[in-house]
Amino acid sequence: MARTSRAAVAAPLPRLHLGAGRERLPGWINIDMQAIPGVDVIADVTHGLDYKDVEAVYAEHFLEHLPLEAALGFLLEAHRVLGEGGWIRLSTPNLDWVWATHYRLDSDPDLKRRAALALNRAFHGWEHQFLWNREILEEALLSCGFGEIRWCRWGESELPVFQGIEHHETYADEEKLPHVIIAEAQKAASQPERLARFKEQLHEGFLGHMRG
Repeated sequence: MARTSRAAVAAPLPRLHLGAGRERLPGWINIDMQAIPGVDVIADVTHGLDYKDVEAVYAEHFLEHLPLEAALGFLLEAHRVLGEGGWIRLSTPNLDWVWATHYRLDSDPDLKRRAALALNRAFHGWEHQFLWNREILEEALLSCGFGEIRWCRWGESELPVFQGIEHHETYADEEKLPHVIIAEAQKAASQPERLARFKEQLHEGFLGHMRG
C-alpha cells in the first residue's frame, strides 16, 4: 500500500518588533538594545538587521528616539528586510498635537511659562531626538520605497497582524488630531531619486544646522 506523503509545511515568515522593551509580543521576534525580560534578540537596529523576507515590522514609540539621519537609515533597512508585499507599522508622537495642545500665544504669563516647559519636555524629554508630523513622515516613507500609506487609530488596522498591537500609554486626542501618529506602509519599489531630493531637504532645513 502506497504511503501517503505529507506536504511540507512552510515556516511562518518572521515578524520583527523593534524597540520592544518590556512589551513582548507573542509570535514576534522582540528586539531591543537592552537585555531585559521579554527581549529575544539584543541588537542595535541602527547597525542593521540580520533578517530577510520579513512579513511585518513594528516599532511603537521608537522612531522619535533616533536622530533624523539614523531614522531614515532605519526606514531604508526596514524596507530592505521586508519580503515582497510586507508591511511596516510605526507609532510616534504627533508634532501637530504637541504644538496645538501645549502652547497658546494668548495665554497669561504664568501659563506661558509652564507651557514653555511642557513644550520643551515634549521635544527633549524621554531622550526624544526628533518629532514627526504626518507630512514629513509620509515623505520619509515614500522616499524610502514604501507605498500604500495608511493613517490608523490606536489599536486599529485593516491587517490582522497589526490589530490591537499598541501598548504605550495614551493621552487625550483632540478632535481630528490624534496625539500619536500611527502609519502603516507597504513595501514598494525603491525611489533613489526621490530619496536624494528628500535628503537634500533634510540637510538644508535641519541637518546642515546641527553642530558636530
